[in-house]
Amino acid sequence: MPNVAVYFTFLYLIVQNEYMIDLRRLHMLRLVHQYGTVTAAAEALHLTPSAVSHQLRELARELKVPLLEPQGRRVRLTPAAHLLIEHADALLARWEEALTDLESHRAGAVGPLRMCGFTTAVGGLIAPAAGALLRGDPELTVEIRECDTDVAMGLLAAGETDLAVIEPTADAPPPGDPRFDREPLLVEALDLIVPAAHPLTRRPGVRLEDAASENWISVQPDVCAHHQQVMTYCAAAGFTPRIAHRATTWSVIWALVANGLGVSLVPRLADGPSDQPVVRVPLTGDAVPKRRVLTCVRRGSRDSPLIARALAALQDAIPPRCDRLPQEAAA
Repeated sequence: MPNVAVYFTFLYLIVQNEYMIDLRRLHMLRLVHQYGTVTAAAEALHLTPSAVSHQLRELARELKVPLLEPQGRRVRLTPAAHLLIEHADALLARWEEALTDLESHRAGAVGPLRMCGFTTAVGGLIAPAAGALLRGDPELTVEIRECDTDVAMGLLAAGETDLAVIEPTADAPPPGDPRFDREPLLVEALDLIVPAAHPLTRRPGVRLEDAASENWISVQPDVCAHHQQVMTYCAAAGFTPRIAHRATTWSVIWALVANGLGVSLVPRLADGPSDQPVVRVPLTGDAVPKRRVLTCVRRGSRDSPLIARALAALQDAIPPRCDRLPQEAAA
């Protein structure tokens, strides 16, 4: 996969035989709009704020319209800049399509293929998929990064990754965002995990509200969105969980449950040490907690040979305990 910083450096677009525009500068403007400040955009691009400001001034000079205007100590995009961004999204998507077509003609593509995703997606999907790809093509280079969905979307926008496995959240961009192409991957139920000797392991059907009186173990709220999701699921079941302990890793949660310190709610992609006396109890009833998992790439890049191979490998890596998500569920 070509490095985005390199190909944006050399790509130029001629507009109406009058302008010669560096698409790298359009990309910078798009990131300033996304992150809200020149400093944040520069950090995403691994550049200095002065370098980004200079490039945007050059873009404004080339186009003969102001693109940024002061707003207190910050800057805001002008109406002309917003208009340009609408076209920039389409231009950048077409560039991704051009790269895809070029790559399809290039023999022996060896990457790097860059993938990222949240913790359980990396452990349960991305790592098995990457392993399968490498076994089939030892020359392939794969780079994996573990991160939350909001960080993954920023990496995609900045060209720092090629494929993200995401969980839709309030912070994720809407399905209609013109920069990205999202597709459904799977839906997974969340299970209750309890100590091996817990009475709930002997019941034929367990509802979430059956654990209302238990001490609960939660993921630390600042680690990921899982804590808030657990609170939401329990509220829907009619109770507020009594959070007795907090952790930052699934292995610690497994250890706390195994030693009788409480129960927890975990997604099916999550797993813990096999030697811990913990039982995963599938929940029943009308409101079984579930979450959707999607793949996301930059618009125009989904048919890239490397990305297409990665997407197929992710499909093959879906464990039997999870359900494939129908296409219409992505919206």
